[in-house]
Amino acid sequence: MGKTDDERAFFSEAWIEPPLKKTTAAAVEKPHYLGHRDRLRERFAASGPDALPDYELLELLLFRLIPRVDTKPIAKALIARFGSLAEVFGAPAALLEEIKGIGPAAALELKIIAAMAQRMARGEVRGREVLSNWTQLLDYCRSAMAFESREQFRILFLDKKNGLIVDEVQQTGTVDHTPVYPREVVKRALELSASAIILVHNHPTHPLSITLDHAYTH
Repeated sequence: MGKTDDERAFFSEAWIEPPLKKTTAAAVEKPHYLGHRDRLRERFAASGPDALPDYELLELLLFRLIPRVDTKPIAKALIARFGSLAEVFGAPAALLEEIKGIGPAAALELKIIAAMAQRMARGEVRGREVLSNWTQLLDYCRSAMAFESREQFRILFLDKKNGLIVDEVQQTGTVDHTPVYPREVVKRALELSASAIILVHNHPTHPLSITLDHAYTH
């Protein structure tokens, strides 16, 4: 075998690197939270909201606000920080953004949803006998004002059946003081023909504390 034959043999046996395999979508491992999201949606669809604790309901919402992140620890952190769903939505955007994973966009979306929820809650208590369900009334007030940075003096004006006529913020003060003018309270009650009023004020230094007092106008 001559020199030419030797060269041919050498090059025919030389290592040729195999072509790279194309990576298919199925071969890429999906993030663990994607399966969790599907299971959570299925549980909600099959059993309804009562089957889920507060943090899992919040997770379902955060799926859309924060699409490519595991939102379970974020939801748990929000509930731990503020206490309940109502108080999460009642918290100012600046406080929401203190939670890792909640940026300005997500905080704004939560406040938009909070505004819708407050409108719904106001509709649920308006015209109904609010004094028959103090828990619902307290939840409504907490969602509306618990995390306000300044003290508010709020009045719920009731008709003769103790149904809500209107809910108004009468005065806004400082972090620990709100001026109250009885003449203005009575004047507004007469304007609305209110039979009773509920006086509400918050405590900015203790955000989860709300004080309610009930009085009859005649």
